[in-house]
Amino acid sequence: MQANDAQTLVLCVLADGPLHGYAINAAIEELAGERLGPGSLYGALTRLEAKQLIESLEEKGRQRPVRLTAQGREVLERELRSMARVAAAGLKNLGVTPA
Repeated sequence: MQANDAQTLVLCVLADGPLHGYAINAAIEELAGERLGPGSLYGALTRLEAKQLIESLEEKGRQRPVRLTAQGREVLERELRSMARVAAAGLKNLGVTPA
């Protein structure tokens, strides 16, 4: 899985509300059918936080939940709309009706 794919998956699952690392990976597994490796997950979290697309919340025990920022929501929406256009065009070119 590419780094941008991991970041997009993290943003997607955080759109439903704040989560900590293990819960993020469980939600990604439910969404995409595969888990991210620790390096991919925590690398994506670090990059997203550096871009100010997510922010850390107060630690709860050993868990550090994160949530989307307003900027993160905007970026995710743009990315998903772009992906939807590409998917629709690809399916049209294949002669397949979108689900």
